[in-house]
Amino acid sequence: MSAVIELTGITKRFPGVVANDEVNLTVERGEIHAICGENGAGKSTLMKILYGMQQADEGTMKVDGEVVTFNSPNDAIDAGIGMVHQHFMLADQLTVLENVVLGAEPVRVGGAIDFKEAKAHLAEVGADYGLTIDPDDMVETLEVGERQRVEIIKVLYRGAQILILDEPTAVLVPQEVEALFDNMRELKAGGATILFIDHKLDEVLEISDSITILRQGKTVATLKNDGVTAHDLAELMVGSELPSPETGESTVTDHVALSVRDVTVVDDDGRSVIENINLTIHKGEILGIAGVEGNGQAELVDAIIGTAAISHGIVELLGTDITSMSVRKRRESGIAYVPEDRHHEGLMLQAPLWENAALGHQTQKPYGSKWFMNRDGARAQTELIREQFDVRTPNIDVAAHALSGGNQQKLIIGRELTSDPSLLLAAHPTRGIDVGAQAAVWEQIRDARAAGLATLLISADLDELIGLSDTIVVMLRGRMVARLAPSDVTPRDLGAYMTGAASQDEPNHDQRRVVQ
Repeated sequence: MSAVIELTGITKRFPGVVANDEVNLTVERGEIHAICGENGAGKSTLMKILYGMQQADEGTMKVDGEVVTFNSPNDAIDAGIGMVHQHFMLADQLTVLENVVLGAEPVRVGGAIDFKEAKAHLAEVGADYGLTIDPDDMVETLEVGERQRVEIIKVLYRGAQILILDEPTAVLVPQEVEALFDNMRELKAGGATILFIDHKLDEVLEISDSITILRQGKTVATLKNDGVTAHDLAELMVGSELPSPETGESTVTDHVALSVRDVTVVDDDGRSVIENINLTIHKGEILGIAGVEGNGQAELVDAIIGTAAISHGIVELLGTDITSMSVRKRRESGIAYVPEDRHHEGLMLQAPLWENAALGHQTQKPYGSKWFMNRDGARAQTELIREQFDVRTPNIDVAAHALSGGNQQKLIIGRELTSDPSLLLAAHPTRGIDVGAQAAVWEQIRDARAAGLATLLISADLDELIGLSDTIVVMLRGRMVARLAPSDVTPRDLGAYMTGAASQDEPNHDQRRVVQ
């Protein structure tokens, strides 16, 4: 095989950090090539340079042996390179066909869009790569795996032969991951070359032909996937063994921290987004919530934290009815919150770390009071979080956007767990972070559980859910469809409940099982 991508000496500097430091990457034509490394290792920056979203300060890029310079993604697309981002970029109110052709519409004489030609081209692309989907389906009706397929088809429609997939399995259940990998094999068989970023090392080993490891902005190794183990990759990435989320012995008590009874939330159109939800979390218990994204998990968290109005039902914290309390009062009453989107909900990216550490707790000691902010107290508490939670930063005056994803997440976890909470709402606490940061977050959650904290855990990482949880509840279309013991299920079992392929009698009944 010949090299289709050659990156040599790629260096990219940002203020105070070298994201890529003379990185070398060679990708053979027709292979599936994985890019692995810790958060902050330079993976995303390197892929953005290859896709023309950023420009290197030093180094050369070759595509099919020709030296290239990409000043925008359009240049990369013209060279046959397409990128599928982790967060889908589809318009829900448009059809599959309309989304695929958006920005690349074929037009007839007079300027009208030639949908007949577009549909024929789409069918041709689908046949060539074994990716079929109804072009007339509305995107809002599609499952997550189907939406991802649309994103891939959209790139192929534009003529890409080289695909960059950024964390492609992050929101997929095991069955959808299997379907994606089948699609990737079809793409490879059709002549495509695939580069993908993935933190799940077992998946990397299952699907890749070659693997490149980055550490601290440098290329550590490029190796063929032949006899390599997850332990080997973890050693190369972080210098330690692959972490496990296992919690050990139960710490569940008979003291109820959170009680949710018959809770229903409706949207602006009057449709129930969650319906008749019943659950109880005891002190020292982690209750895991499994479900394909968009099935009510986020709305359940919103109902508990107070950002969504409850149309029916009661939420109690430590025996006190908080159903009508404001978000601020609920936070002051002891609810800690790790949001699923740290950039949009968890941080002020342009603000310094010490201001971010106070976010959501600014009315409480040591950050301040109802009337005043205590700057010295906030700075001292941020230094404590930095030390206890291993937030790697030159100082606490650094803006939050300058930290890697893993360090941003550790700051948020530290902020919430040092607030002396009674209940932790943790939504996807390790999404998009490397194995080292993941291990640190798991350890902090386990320690808090052992100290008596009640935790509601939502995660798309099913191994994480099974490993950390004392009980798992599955949500589908806004309702609880299963209540399971982690010791009795596999990720594939969970996937079956999450997609409706399996069901359980009377799962919405809240069985208040107590483990002494």
